[in-house]
Amino acid sequence: MPVSLVIPVHAVVATPSRSYWAMVWHQLRRDPMALFISAILLLIILSAVFAPWLAPDDAYKGSMLHRLLPLGSEGHLLGTDELGRDMVSRLMYGGRISLLMGVVPVLAAFVIGTAIGLFAGYVGGTVNMAIMRVLDVFYAFPSVLLAVAISGALGPGMSNSLIALSLIFIPQVVRVAESVTTQVRKLDYIEAARMSGAGAFSIIRVHVLGNVLGPVFVYATGLLSVSMILASGLSFLGLGVKPPEPEWGLMLNTLRSAIYTNPWVAALPGALIFITSIAFNLLADSVRSAMDIRR
Repeated sequence: MPVSLVIPVHAVVATPSRSYWAMVWHQLRRDPMALFISAILLLIILSAVFAPWLAPDDAYKGSMLHRLLPLGSEGHLLGTDELGRDMVSRLMYGGRISLLMGVVPVLAAFVIGTAIGLFAGYVGGTVNMAIMRVLDVFYAFPSVLLAVAISGALGPGMSNSLIALSLIFIPQVVRVAESVTTQVRKLDYIEAARMSGAGAFSIIRVHVLGNVLGPVFVYATGLLSVSMILASGLSFLGLGVKPPEPEWGLMLNTLRSAIYTNPWVAALPGALIFITSIAFNLLADSVRSAMDIRR
């Protein structure tokens, strides 16, 4: 799932001021779509974080006498899975793992990719070319196939899936950070800082970093939905989280045999993956619009 690369104009004008970020926050608060999407995501996140207190039943305890109960069953509002485990509890606990699998790789890519992109873009020349050509190797393969290949080489498991997804997203973040840094370092106030005797680290920290973080943050927000879908896909293929953990992609895999007998229950994990990924995408669009100073 490609994520469009849009670099706001403010990224190459001047270091964002406090009033600018206040304007962005004000714009987001006035956006009804952003507020609605934020409320949905907050509800999903809170239900996952407080699952031990909110879940009506043990997410790991099954009953062969209550297998694949339909929606609205007594004591099981959303039915039960193929082993008789309560679906509400499984979905709540599954949200903890699915959100973790979606956020951690993007956060790691945001930190590591921004650092590499800042260095490559500021130094420029042969160093820049060498770094970017090495990272371009990752673009020779589709993200899905690369994730499957890395996870297959490392073996199934949550930690290996996090490593695989992080390796996929780092080159993408590096490209954005390097592109913005290359534009910013050519501006007059950067040259003036150099002439005044400021060191490279000081220039990057004070003058460059503020311009780079905005576009990279917007781009990384859009990657959250991609990360969730890829993580769920790895679990669905047996390369991610292992049973009996209640991860949404893994739940979708184990329930696929019940798609003809109890389709509504079997579709619940997929519906949550869809809603959460779309919510992250729409939130990224709202943040991108709010940060575009041309408005």
